[in-house]
Amino acid sequence: MITLDGVMQAPGGPKEDTSGGFKYGGWTASYGDEVYSEVVQKELQPADYLLGRKTFEIWADYWPEHGDFWPGINEGTKYVFSKNMKKSDPRVTGWKKSIVIKNVADIKKLKKTKGADIQVWGSSKLVQLLLKNDLVDELRLKIHPLTLGKGKKLFDKGTIPAAFTLTESIITPGGVIIATYTRAGKVKTGTVGA
Repeated sequence: MITLDGVMQAPGGPKEDTSGGFKYGGWTASYGDEVYSEVVQKELQPADYLLGRKTFEIWADYWPEHGDFWPGINEGTKYVFSKNMKKSDPRVTGWKKSIVIKNVADIKKLKKTKGADIQVWGSSKLVQLLLKNDLVDELRLKIHPLTLGKGKKLFDKGTIPAAFTLTESIITPGGVIIATYTRAGKVKTGTVGA
């Protein structure tokens, strides 16, 4: 979930992530409709999850008690990327199938394993790290028709040049562009009109 200017911070609610003085939490709320809900329900199918520490902490406080909305979230393995979090942290031990990973090498190993798809939700710094290290196979973007100026951004620091192919898209009645892009090799350049 991003804005036209790439902000992805706190789409779900006013208190979700106020870091940096962010005042627009819950900016997606007015864009929900039947089409949007159908797309989200498809994305909530069982998977495994790679999350940054802050997103993991927010989720670990919420999803164990609200699994009726997203049944697969409690059953999927949650990999939390953190250099400081301990395996013994109560959030890790309290939310079943939660595993701490510490570095990019761990992510590369995880990516090579067979099993469920690995989804990343939120986790702006983690997504930037994945983009920087060419570890993104697919981007599922919900581009909302607004700008916020400030906030954590999807494409901010370290993104490498990379080509993607649009594999699926839809526009909701509220004007949200929902687009899926898959990795498509290197950037090709040329001269327009040649």
